[in-house]
Amino acid sequence: MITAMLSPELRDKFNLKSLPVRKNDTAKILRGNFTGIERKVTRVDYKNYKLFFEGVTKEKTDGTPIQVPIHPSKVMITKLDLSDKLRKEALEKITETPEAPTPTEEPEKQSEEKELKEA
Repeated sequence: MITAMLSPELRDKFNLKSLPVRKNDTAKILRGNFTGIERKVTRVDYKNYKLFFEGVTKEKTDGTPIQVPIHPSKVMITKLDLSDKLRKEALEKITETPEAPTPTEEPEKQSEEKELKEA
């Protein structure tokens, strides 16, 4: 799976740092010749591990435009395409799961359990 980091707003909303990139997600390019461009993903190349965006092209020597491949580590997802029912359900499950207890809480629970057993 090709994953990219989430924007700060999406991080706060879904409590995740990164998600797999899909076609029709909107992402911002952070590095390279197209830095700062925020466009929709038109194609995800799983074999070569590259993303292609609307309007991110260069001209060949004969004048024909070709899309420029961008590595997913150079991209930040700014808007998710939630039209897929399975993706939406998976994100809802992730956001609903309770957080694991911190290491400081565990010894307290163990001591409480010992007190109950002794009583």
